[in-house]
Amino acid sequence: MSPPDLFSPEFARDPYPQYRLMRDEYPLYFHEGARAYVLSRYQDVESALKNPIFTTRSYARQIEPLLGRTIVQLDGKEHAAQRQLIGPSFHAGNIREKFLGLIEGTARTLIDGFRERGEVELIDEFVAAFPVGILAGLLGLPPAEKGRFRAWYTSLLRFGLNLIGDPEVTRAGFQARGELDAYLRPLIRERRANPGDDLLSMLAGVEVDGQRLGDDEICRFGMLMIFAGGETTEKTLATCFRNLVSHPEQLAAVRADRSLIERAIAESIRYTAPTHMVPRRTSAEVGVSGGTIPAESEVLCFLGSANRDERHYERPDVFDIHRKEVDPARAFTGAANHLAFGAGRHFCLGATLSKFEVQAAIQQLLDAMQDIRYADGEAPPDVGLFLRGPKEMRLRFTPAPAGAAFDPGGTT
Repeated sequence: MSPPDLFSPEFARDPYPQYRLMRDEYPLYFHEGARAYVLSRYQDVESALKNPIFTTRSYARQIEPLLGRTIVQLDGKEHAAQRQLIGPSFHAGNIREKFLGLIEGTARTLIDGFRERGEVELIDEFVAAFPVGILAGLLGLPPAEKGRFRAWYTSLLRFGLNLIGDPEVTRAGFQARGELDAYLRPLIRERRANPGDDLLSMLAGVEVDGQRLGDDEICRFGMLMIFAGGETTEKTLATCFRNLVSHPEQLAAVRADRSLIERAIAESIRYTAPTHMVPRRTSAEVGVSGGTIPAESEVLCFLGSANRDERHYERPDVFDIHRKEVDPARAFTGAANHLAFGAGRHFCLGATLSKFEVQAAIQQLLDAMQDIRYADGEAPPDVGLFLRGPKEMRLRFTPAPAGAAFDPGGTT
């Protein structure tokens, strides 16, 4: 028996049996096609995300040609300084105060387009448009730019995941970068002169110990947000709602008690992580399960496998929002008991924003839709290699009667 081929059709169709084989028989192996070592057990992946021997220099090849040096590549004092400048804009209080209205309004506007119809193709009509509207609003961009905006972030993301070196993906990525750079820089200068409530204004105005972010840093971070925060939010929302519809008893529990939405999101990103792999590069020889990784080696850390590791979770292949390992108070922080948002010093800055987005979307979808079921009777599968989610989700539902929106007292 050979270790799994990461680029095989079988792996793309359903990686979870392959992950189990990797964890049980090949906890460390070298994949010739990717020219990288592969880690799949929770303990090893968590260590790679926290141990400074595993550096983020992989992004020099995957992201730096496109975006320049961003916060995800920085380490040590340089990383700490930039995170200190950027981090306050993503605190829960700031997001709630500045952007919750934008998030809820974006969801409501999209749902109004189908709430009376009794059927919807949720990915195209809601999920794909939702983060576009929010990201555009966060950066203070006009709604008319949403189509271009989604094309930009899709091209940027495809570039970063282009391990096989497809030249057309590379070309589209550079074109999107050039167009977005030309678009953002005048906006940043304008926000410095006339600040508003948008994220660019917040980043332009923040100061810590006399240090401020320069135009280049804000532009790169804006691009990084688009690169990392668009399609990943789509996948998080799509898989979470699919997982709930596929488990009617848990959907009913969430509908009756909306405080369970946070548990549902936390369990869903463990069960079907939107991002299945992140890269690292070793700065020295390091031991892991199954052997030793040489210095200066590329390493693929499989979050999607680690989050299903039976060495860390009971019944990991079961979706259960009530599982004891789910702690919603920690699930969107660096103390999370899953690796969907990474871990350690590079834990995702946008985790709290993502939680607010998905939480608001599910809340309003449940307010608008009753008796939710799949139009063809079957749950849609996830597609994609390292970023996975359903391509479409055709639903039928009974429109909620007027005035039936969520009552915080506990009834709907």
